[in-house]
Amino acid sequence: MTPIQEPSFRESVDIMFNRAVALMDLPPGLEEKIRVCNATYTVRFGVRLRGQIQTFTGYRSVHSEHMEPVKGGIRYSMGVNQDEVEALAALMTYKCALVEAPFGGSKGGLCIDPREYDEHELELITRRFAYELVKRDLIHPSQNVPAPDMGTGEREMAWIADQYARMNTTDINSKACVTGKPLNAGGIAGRVEATGRGVQYALQEFFRYPEDIAKAGLDGTLDGKRVVVQGLGNVGFHAAKFLSEEDGSKIVAVIERDGGIYDPNGINIEELRAWLAKHGGVKGYPHGQYAEDGSTLLEVECDILIPAALEGVINLGNAAQIQAPLIIEAANGPVTAGADEILREKGCVIIPDMYANAGGVTVSYFEWVKNLSHIRFGRMQRRQEEARHQLVVDELEELAASTGNGWKLSPGFKDKYLKGAGELELVRSGLDDTMRIAYQSMRAVWHNRDDVTDLRTAAYLVAIDKVASSYRAKGL
Repeated sequence: MTPIQEPSFRESVDIMFNRAVALMDLPPGLEEKIRVCNATYTVRFGVRLRGQIQTFTGYRSVHSEHMEPVKGGIRYSMGVNQDEVEALAALMTYKCALVEAPFGGSKGGLCIDPREYDEHELELITRRFAYELVKRDLIHPSQNVPAPDMGTGEREMAWIADQYARMNTTDINSKACVTGKPLNAGGIAGRVEATGRGVQYALQEFFRYPEDIAKAGLDGTLDGKRVVVQGLGNVGFHAAKFLSEEDGSKIVAVIERDGGIYDPNGINIEELRAWLAKHGGVKGYPHGQYAEDGSTLLEVECDILIPAALEGVINLGNAAQIQAPLIIEAANGPVTAGADEILREKGCVIIPDMYANAGGVTVSYFEWVKNLSHIRFGRMQRRQEEARHQLVVDELEELAASTGNGWKLSPGFKDKYLKGAGELELVRSGLDDTMRIAYQSMRAVWHNRDDVTDLRTAAYLVAIDKVASSYRAKGL
């Protein structure tokens, strides 16, 4: 018997897209226009390192320019290839449309293992890659705005922003050419944690609807829910940290590249992250059971599974063994199209990647707006808010004194009420609002259409409809 062929990541995205458009009434030409990638640029450049020239291959793919600039991260990984970059660019188009960030979809990648190079070497490589993209307008505040992705972070974004500024010395908006920068280089408070925070807000919104919780065979709140996290990078760490510290969830397993840790009593995420940073892996961590084959922990009994690293980790090989009734895709494409079908038949609810990990692009949007407006959020109104709140507090205290009945403001209320919203509070508020509204738009389709049985199809329907409307408005 011939084994069932697992679809590639790009094929999975196309399968899921096709499943959604089959339920829509789009002209075939418009359907094709939305599906295909507009353009992919491949660059091969040399950098002199360690006494010789090394050649690197990089990509920047533009999926859709129904809105500009286009938006999407740059990843550094040995697994980077054209198909992967184009699939990720397509997901960015749908993701931005779903959360109403006014961007088209793009993605970039460099085929490199960043752990093989020291900081100075990485800077030389990054600046040369940025140079190749900038001179072709594939990095530009009004045309193409990258962000961090797997293998990159604030440091690389600062190098890219500086490289763009050096090449465009009179562009007053040069800082807006890339997002995910450090705070002192034009970044925004809350960007580093944004994707993980978005995962938390997505779960909080899901748990506001008893009907939806029941569909996953769960009940109650996030408090006490057993969570398995695959990948303790930026996204997985922050999602696990916020869920355990703020919502009372219990992280029972963490899977990393060198194995996994299981502890039914709950794992201290800060401690494990510190161990990981010091030792380069989870092996030897003194608390919990170590599993050499971490992927086996995907199959342990839990309430919520959070794949937060690579695509395709839940596939035809292990989907039938997955016990989690609720999966939230913190990574891009962690569930293949084949696995998606198996899990749906089992009654598993999947909160899809294009929604679940949209926190990053949402806060990137806020950073881009901040860079274009050249002012920190909250700077104009924060103290004025505090002054208005002070008037109310003064009036209440005066009223309490005049009545003489011993009534007074409860401890801590005054300080909390008087504090005006700074940049971090405004960013979190905007992200929470974005995640709530996007979930509600998916949920309406999920619950109101008999032909839509899962959140992923609902998300695609909402997103594709918005992209189609944009193209129609352009006269296409």
